[in-house]
Amino acid sequence: QVQLVESGGGLVQAGGSLRLSCAASGRTFNRNDQGWFRQAPGKEREFVAAIRLSYGLTSYADSVKGRFTSSRDNAKNTVYLQMNNLKPEDPAVYYCAAAERPRPSIPTTVGEYNYWGQGTQVTVSS
Repeated sequence: QVQLVESGGGLVQAGGSLRLSCAASGRTFNRNDQGWFRQAPGKEREFVAAIRLSYGLTSYADSVKGRFTSSRDNAKNTVYLQMNNLKPEDPAVYYCAAAERPRPSIPTTVGEYNYWGQGTQVTVSS
């Protein structure tokens, strides 16, 4: 089992920045990719970003490209999501997830991830 704990959410003004962290524990060597998803009230959980832990390759949703950056520190078993220029459409609960199975491309769907954190709230004031 892999346990994931997110931190770093909060309230920020539109145009501001936040950095989310996701610390993994347990059988951390099982992880191949780690992703970030978000879910706003009344909406489905959607893909935001992901990173392949071995090579640092990344993938982003179109809505966050150029504003969000995913990175990792494998020595700390931690991944980060740097969110810049936050917009009114970005508020949601942000979830960290880990995928075990190696895939040719970075997974971007909920069903491809095996482990999930509890989520952290991001609120943007206009």
